[in-house]
Amino acid sequence: MTLAARLQAGEVLTMPALVTHARRGDLRHSFRTHADHVLLAPEHVQPPRLMRHNRFGLISFHDSDHGGLRGSGTGAPWALAQLAAAGLAPRRGMVLALLTQPRFLGYWFNPVSFWMLIENDALIAVIAEVNNTFGQRHSYLLAQPDFAPINAESVLTARKVFHVSPFQDVAGKYQFRFALHPDRIAIRIDQMDGTSGINTAMTGPLTPLTNRAVLATVFSRPGGALRVIAQIYWHALRLKLKGAAYRRRPEPPDQEITR
Repeated sequence: MTLAARLQAGEVLTMPALVTHARRGDLRHSFRTHADHVLLAPEHVQPPRLMRHNRFGLISFHDSDHGGLRGSGTGAPWALAQLAAAGLAPRRGMVLALLTQPRFLGYWFNPVSFWMLIENDALIAVIAEVNNTFGQRHSYLLAQPDFAPINAESVLTARKVFHVSPFQDVAGKYQFRFALHPDRIAIRIDQMDGTSGINTAMTGPLTPLTNRAVLATVFSRPGGALRVIAQIYWHALRLKLKGAAYRRRPEPPDQEITR
């Protein structure tokens, strides 16, 4: 069964991702950690008992956490509307999936989630949904010319227009690379601004999310999104102690997505 068919059947896949982050330039800083993600098709999802959909639970997925303005998301319909506006309407054999970190005991925060339009086992388009720690969100629509399949050699570029870190300017560009396989995902994001920038990567296996897998994740890496936000502030403190200059937060872009 293809990845798209599995997701259309309601299967939820878990991805314990190894995340690496390295800052280039005069002030260098790097770390590696693990963050637990799920890949699911919101319009078809049938989660295991220990994962709730639009309800409080040990871990949960809420449609309103994604799609459009933060705090008032509309989920998959928003992403489908953005793809249609770009000239891509899903066809038979395609499914819209979301790679994201679920809520943990109701708490939610995701530095970046990825809407993925998948046809059989091929990736056709991506919407990178970026959140900062100031309660804001902006998205980037990424695709090949004429919506050709995205493979590991594809380089998708977007101009940086959204404030993410108070220790970086809103300048330069992103280069995204995606390698989607039925049993594994690898993503690389290079933020480039002259001789400085940040290299981020996340990779991990895809396996079915079962009740046992939920419990294993909770006990091996407790905290979920709470753990992620704590790590963000910890590394921000370390950057400040290294002498990183603080930038005031600029106004966000007028539009909610960059195509």
